[in-house]
Amino acid sequence: MTVALRVIPCLDVDAGRVVKGVRFTGLRDAGDPAELAATYDRQGADELTFLDITASSDERETTYDVVRRTAEHVFIPLTVGGGVRSAQDVDRLLRAGADKVALNTAAVARPDLLREAAGRFGAQCVVLSVDARRSARTESGFEVTTHGGRRGTGIDAVSWAARGADSGAGEILLNSVDADGTRHGFDLDLISAVRGAVFVPVIASGGAGQLAHFVAAADAGADAVLAASLFHFGELTIGAVKAALAAAGHVVRPTGTKEGADAG
Repeated sequence: MTVALRVIPCLDVDAGRVVKGVRFTGLRDAGDPAELAATYDRQGADELTFLDITASSDERETTYDVVRRTAEHVFIPLTVGGGVRSAQDVDRLLRAGADKVALNTAAVARPDLLREAAGRFGAQCVVLSVDARRSARTESGFEVTTHGGRRGTGIDAVSWAARGADSGAGEILLNSVDADGTRHGFDLDLISAVRGAVFVPVIASGGAGQLAHFVAAADAGADAVLAASLFHFGELTIGAVKAALAAAGHVVRPTGTKEGADAG
């Protein structure tokens, strides 16, 4: 049975508002997370990803009240990340309404956290978020960054993704720091390298600018494609992306909306 490729809007949240920039800088306001979440649910998004992008760099917790308010507006899976430092934090987010929790900075600092979280809540609840950038310092040519892409680690991103999957992560959220917000396309080399190294689903993130970019990411091996500003500012719709993927031969779930039917 072929698994449908997922289309996932990403809510990058700072101070309770959805924001978007380029390579994690120059942030501009994109709206209220709960309102956007409800809109994407209606449009036929397969899942939503909510990332508190300054929680780790500001050394604070994820904004739980915003997570709760967002979760109340959607009936599709919600992944939440940012500022998660312990299995207790994972528990609190799941209780606040998250279906999955993304771990990044804390997992790099203490890799056993992935195994602990997966053992307690199940691999299906644990997502390893990998913010990778091109680097000559690693064998694969890609390096893991932390704190919202602000700090290099010298860790090989492809090897780290494989280790994360082996440690219990049920998915890899793979974001290209270099491509993020540029709209020049996903980093296909990064996607292909990680796809070849892990047995769990890979979510491609960073760089979408047009419909062809989503198709290229899927062709490179992504199991899901994620975008933010294109959706937030109304330049593309969920239905249009699914229609393009379907036209290229990829299996997608129907949107179940008039918009999705029109786009198809």
